[in-house]
Amino acid sequence: MERFIDLAVSAVLLAGLYATMAYGLGLIYGVLRVVNLAHGGVIMLGAYMGWVLHRQLGLDPYLSIPLVVAATYLLGVLIYRVLVRHLPRGPAGGPASLLLLFGFWLVLRNVAYLLFTGDDQSITTPWSTRSIVFLGTHLSVSRLAVLAVGAMVPVGLHLFLHRTYLGRAIRAVAQNPDSCTLAGVDVERIYTITFGIGTALAGLAGLLSATLFAFNPGSGSSELLKSFVVVVLGGMGSVLGTGTAALILAVVEVFAILILPSYLTSAVGFVMLVLVLVLRPGGLFGQRVLG
Repeated sequence: MERFIDLAVSAVLLAGLYATMAYGLGLIYGVLRVVNLAHGGVIMLGAYMGWVLHRQLGLDPYLSIPLVVAATYLLGVLIYRVLVRHLPRGPAGGPASLLLLFGFWLVLRNVAYLLFTGDDQSITTPWSTRSIVFLGTHLSVSRLAVLAVGAMVPVGLHLFLHRTYLGRAIRAVAQNPDSCTLAGVDVERIYTITFGIGTALAGLAGLLSATLFAFNPGSGSSELLKSFVVVVLGGMGSVLGTGTAALILAVVEVFAILILPSYLTSAVGFVMLVLVLVLRPGGLFGQRVLG
């Protein structure tokens, strides 16, 4: 029973990080219908930004969240304005966007190698070694902090999309951009803001991940793949589905260690992805317009 509790708690704590990684990818696809392959590179970039702010300025990683989010938001706006907006819309633009954003990710990775070398880095704070006792198990304070931030993100995203004019405009553009243009909505502005928000969420996920795990310029690949699993499993455009899918993926990966070697547990999520695509292509909650 004690082992079960340890694994269950670990799964819940891990789910907060997985959900945060996936929200940005799902938001951009839900509105622009663009698969952002640069997502993994921005996660890596967010980790290094937090590391630089902590190492050079002594800034606590959680206090640096506004700076990292703002910087990666501006990066997202720049990526859209300079690159993505010039791509053709519709199915014809799919391969072009995949190649373009994958190339941008490679540029980010190689710039990081030039600046930081390939050594593993990590963000270590006084909180990193502290824990609290809960149900007879020790919970890392850092993991609890990541879970808290991961829980606030979907709540804030839901309120933003449903309670603000800009959020409702984003949902409307996701549903029918042509009608929004006729109604006077600046669709290009909405696309720019959405891409910026999605990129900022990826940067936030990278910063949070850096407080838990070591990283290097090659990081981001597994994070991108897990984000895909979560988004597809939960249903494209479903905020609730993304959070639920993140919890399912975390539970399956954590408990798989009981029956599989540790190096195979990460493959379990991809097996789930294949099964969902075959049995329920719309995901657990179906295709939704940012619901």
